[in-house]
Amino acid sequence: MAEAAASAVRPSGSIVDRAVNVLDAWVPRPAAWAFALRIWIAMMLALAAAFWLQLDSASSAATCVAILAQPKRGQAISKAIYRLLGTLIGAAVSIVVMALFGQDRVLLFVTFTAWLGLCVFVAQYLQDTRAYGAMLSGYTVAIIALGQIDDPQGTFDAAVSRVAVIVLGIVAITFINDALASPSTWRTLLPQLRNAWDGTRAYARETLAEGDLGATRTAALIRTIAPMRADASAIAGELDDGRLRAAGARSCIAALYVMAASVRTAAAAAAHLRNPSPAVTEALAICRRVADAPDREALDQDDERLRDLVDAAIRDGDRPLDEVVVLQRALDFVCAATFAQDGIRAVADGHAPLRDASLPTHRDFPVALRGALRVALAFAVTAATFVALGLPQASFALVQVAATAALSSVTPDPKKFANGVVIGMTMAATFAGIARFALLNGVQGFPMLAMVMAPVIFFGCFLSLNPKTFGIGFIVIVFFPVLLGPSNPQTYDALTFLLNAFLVIVAAVILSIVVRLLLPVTPAQQRVFALDSARRTLADALVGEGGDATTRTSLNADRLFQFAGYSSGSSAVRRASLSHAFALARLEAAAARAHAELRRLSAVGALRDATARARAGLAAGDDRALETAACDLIRAASRQDRHVRLTTARAASDLISAARTIARHRRFLHRLDIALF
Repeated sequence: MAEAAASAVRPSGSIVDRAVNVLDAWVPRPAAWAFALRIWIAMMLALAAAFWLQLDSASSAATCVAILAQPKRGQAISKAIYRLLGTLIGAAVSIVVMALFGQDRVLLFVTFTAWLGLCVFVAQYLQDTRAYGAMLSGYTVAIIALGQIDDPQGTFDAAVSRVAVIVLGIVAITFINDALASPSTWRTLLPQLRNAWDGTRAYARETLAEGDLGATRTAALIRTIAPMRADASAIAGELDDGRLRAAGARSCIAALYVMAASVRTAAAAAAHLRNPSPAVTEALAICRRVADAPDREALDQDDERLRDLVDAAIRDGDRPLDEVVVLQRALDFVCAATFAQDGIRAVADGHAPLRDASLPTHRDFPVALRGALRVALAFAVTAATFVALGLPQASFALVQVAATAALSSVTPDPKKFANGVVIGMTMAATFAGIARFALLNGVQGFPMLAMVMAPVIFFGCFLSLNPKTFGIGFIVIVFFPVLLGPSNPQTYDALTFLLNAFLVIVAAVILSIVVRLLLPVTPAQQRVFALDSARRTLADALVGEGGDATTRTSLNADRLFQFAGYSSGSSAVRRASLSHAFALARLEAAAARAHAELRRLSAVGALRDATARARAGLAAGDDRALETAACDLIRAASRQDRHVRLTTARAASDLISAARTIARHRRFLHRLDIALF
C-alpha cells in the first residue's frame, strides 16, 4: 500500500517540477521587470516633457529612450554620449547637404547615399558604442534632410528639433537610471573578470601539468575574455573614478591574454629540455604557485627572483636557448599576473592601476567595404524604386530603410538581425494598430496613453534581454512609438497609419533580401580575409614595422576570437585552421617584440653586429639564422650590465620563439605567399 502511495506521488511531483521549470523559463526575473519598468517610466517622462515643450515629433524622444535601453547604467551612458555626438554631426551635415542640393533631388540622394556608406564604413572600424555613433550620424541625415525634402527651408528647424528631442531622451533615461538605481556595469563586470582570472590560472595549471593544451582549448579561453572588452569601455562614465576602473579592466584583460600566451610558450620550450636545470625547475614552480594562489606581496618577490634567474642565465652566456625562453616567459607570466590582479582591484576600489593598456580590435577592409557598399546600394536601389513608383510618404519609408540597413551593419550577424527586423516590425505595426484604433480611439488623455503603451514596452524589453530574441525586442520598443505616433492632439487617420505600417514592413523585407543577396560575406570568405590581413601584418612585423607588444597581443587575441567564430567543417579542419591562425599570431607578436628590443640594443656598441644579424634573420624568415643570432646576442650581452642583459633575454626569447614557429609551420607559411618564405 505504501509503495502504491509513493508511486502515485511521484508523477504528481514530476508534473509540478515540470510546471515550475516551464514557469522559471518563461516568467521574467525581477531584474527584467525592473529594467522594463525603468525604460517605460523614462519613455513616458520623455514623451510628457516633449508634449509640454511642444516639440515637433514628440515620439522621437520616446524612441531615443528605447534605443538607449540598456540593462546596465554604464552601457546606457556610453551609448547616450555617442548618440548625441552622432546626432550633432548628422544635423550639421543635413543643413550643409540641403543648402547645397535642396533644389536637386538626384544630387541630394546621391550625396546622402555616399555619406551613409562612408559612415557605415567608418563604423566597421570602430567598436561598441563608437561604432553606433558613427552609424547614427549617417541615418540622422535621412531623418532630417529626407524628411524635409519637400520643404528645404525647414531643415534648420528640423535639425534643432531633432537635437532637442535626442537631448530630452538622454536626460530622461539618465535621470531614471540614477533615480531607480540601475545596475552598474562595473559591478557586473567585476565577477566576470574574477571568473576569467580563475579560468586563466586553471588553464596555466593544466598547461604546466600536461603541456600545450592546443589551439582549441586556448581559443575557448579567449572566448571567455574577449567579450568583456565592451563593458570595460562602458565603465568610464558611471562614476567619478570610472576612468580609473575602466583602465583597470582593460589592463586586466590585456594581462590575461599575455598570461595565456606566455605560459603556453614556456610549457612548449620546457618540453624541449631533456634535463631541466635547477633554474628552470624553480621558474616553473613559481609559475605553478602563482597559478594556484597568487599573493600581491609574493608576486613582487617572485618577479624579482625570476629577474635574477634570467639575468644569471644571460650572464653565463652558454645556457640552452630553450632555457632562456622558459625563464623569460615565466617572468612574463608573473608580470602579467601582477597586472591582472592589480586591474581587478582597480575595478573594485577605483585606485589608479599600474598601467592603462589599449585593447584594439581587428577589422578586415574587404568586410568593411562590402558592408558599406551593401547599405549604400540598398538605399540607392530602394530610393530609385520608390521615386519611380511615385509612392506617397516615400521619404518615411526611405528613412526606415536607411535606419534598419545601417543598424544591421554593426551587428555580429546581419542575417539574424534582418530576421528580427521583419518579425519585430510586423509585431510593432500590429501592436500600434491595436493601441491606436482599439484602445485609444477617441481618447486624448496622457495617463491612458501611458497605460496602453506599458504592456508593449514591457514585452519588448523582456524579448531584448534574451540574446536569441534581442533583435525582435529592440525593433518592437523602437518602432512601436514611431508607428503609434503619439501627438497632442492624437490623430486617428487609418489610411496614413496603414500606409506607414506597410512601408516599414516593406523596409524590413528589403533589408532581409539585401543582406542575403547583395555582397554577402560567408564564413569561408571571412576566414580568407582574416588570413590575408594576418599575412600582411606578419610581413610588416618581420621587417620591423610591428606595433607595441601589448597592443599586438590584444589585437591578435581579438583576431583569433573572431577567426574561431568563422571556423567550419570537421573538427580536424577546425583544429588545423586554428593552429595555423595561432602560429601567425605568435610569429607576428614575437617578430614585433624582437624588433622593438633589438632597436634598444643596437645602441650598445658590443651588440650592434649581433642585432643587425638578428634583424636580417627576421626580415629573411631564416629560422637557423635567428637561433644563431640569439646565441650571439646572449654571448655578447654576458659582459654587459644588468639592464642590457634583461633586454637581451627578452629579444633572444622572441627570436627563438619566431625561429621555432617558422621551422614548425614553414609549409603553411610558404602557402601564404609571403615573399621571404
